[in-house]
Amino acid sequence: MSLPVEDVQSYPRPPSLEAVPHRVQVVLGGEPIVDTTDALRVLETHHAPTYYIPREAIRAASTRDGGTSFCEWKGAARYWSLSAGGITAARCAWDYPTPTAGFIALKDHLAIYAHAMDECRVGGVAVEPQPGNFYGGWVTPNLRGTVKGAPGTEGW
Repeated sequence: MSLPVEDVQSYPRPPSLEAVPHRVQVVLGGEPIVDTTDALRVLETHHAPTYYIPREAIRAASTRDGGTSFCEWKGAARYWSLSAGGITAARCAWDYPTPTAGFIALKDHLAIYAHAMDECRVGGVAVEPQPGNFYGGWVTPNLRGTVKGAPGTEGW
């Protein structure tokens, strides 16, 4: 399947939230832990889309992990570890237990860092993790423009 070309510079700020019109799949420990057509994504200027998966679509054990962070748009996040196939990926996912009004649809959804998984796919297309060690966007080959996260890009 071919994903439409998108320019990350044209994504909005404040970010937008939309349903994903493609199948989203994730593999951990050699086991498929996500296969859903009910994901959501957040689009924000200079970011790769961040995919949020309904908790009921995740077939992995989840354990609350340490730490929190705060997004001015979505609210306070907490972190999770996921386990499947004999592998535990520590602090590899996050959620917003009480998201702000504009992002209330994210309640009961987890976003997953692609770098912590064996494989993540959108519409059958393999993703790369967003550069850096903080942002959790999924980079697909259809994206154009500069995705922030690499050294020197975190502040813009």
